[in-house]
Amino acid sequence: MLRGFTTISYWADDVAAAKDWYTELLGIEPYFERSGPDGRPAYVEFRVGDHQDELGLIDRRYAPEGAAPGPGGAVMHWHVDDVQAAVDRLLSMGAAPYQELTRREAGFVTASVVDPFGNVLGLMYSPHYLEVLAATAEAEG
Repeated sequence: MLRGFTTISYWADDVAAAKDWYTELLGIEPYFERSGPDGRPAYVEFRVGDHQDELGLIDRRYAPEGAAPGPGGAVMHWHVDDVQAAVDRLLSMGAAPYQELTRREAGFVTASVVDPFGNVLGLMYSPHYLEVLAATAEAEG
């Protein structure tokens, strides 16, 4: 039934500020933007990484009724080559620690931070991700 990650959506009270922050972090501009009826940015979307996964920033005004503000719930981890370096960069950009760097079995390493807009940003060094990427490249070879 579940076939793969398509889009992760992060909420922000100020989508323009979130867009600037993520543009700096990712080093790319969003490929899609939509304004709300008031002309303010309501949604921006980036395509990120090896599989062009989608990262959407949505104005918190459009959150489902009853959605709790602030970090919580599921943590989606992005593969990074160096978790500590990624955490250090994010903290220098104003993110706050959420889960400390943890070395797990089989070479996996995780950590997470809270971006300046209240969203949990999970980071992971995943040997499995690299194996799948290499197998895909070999099959396309």
